[in-house]
Amino acid sequence: MSILITAATSAQAYKLKAALNTTEKILLGDYLDLPDLMVKSGAMIKTPGPENPSFAHLMLTLSLDNQITKIYALRRAELALLQEAKILFAEFDIELCTPENEFIAD
Repeated sequence: MSILITAATSAQAYKLKAALNTTEKILLGDYLDLPDLMVKSGAMIKTPGPENPSFAHLMLTLSLDNQITKIYALRRAELALLQEAKILFAEFDIELCTPENEFIAD
């Protein structure tokens, strides 16, 4: 099982990763441009952009494909859209975690 932290291009994502102190695998993802090397190596994953009308469903698919059980969305637009779909994610045992303000990327 894995944890997804969005906003991988931000310092806040790395701060949160360090603060979680967990043995679970932590994936960093972003819809902004990511270095190809990091994506190909599996160190980061490309996420859908919040402007996509199917954002929540695409995130759900991404989560199921990568065995993600917790999502920390650090961009406000992502967080708002995922919170609207909280029941959908709960049906698949995926927890949407609300980060503290210090970890919000924008």
